[in-house]
Amino acid sequence: MAVPKRKTSKQRKNKRRASSYRLNKATVVECPNCHEMKLPHRVCPSCGHYAGKEVLAEVEAE
Repeated sequence: MAVPKRKTSKQRKNKRRASSYRLNKATVVECPNCHEMKLPHRVCPSCGHYAGKEVLAEVEAE
């Protein structure tokens, strides 16, 4: 039976476990209409366009 040669340190153990707690970076894409960054597959909050069509008529300008 295989037996570890050395004890796994607390630091090494915690580094291995920490990989599952990391948050993934949010994916953002450029809006083809106004070139602002937005989440994919969602209406652009800046211009109100989605899939080349204006979906929201009134969008608050900042």
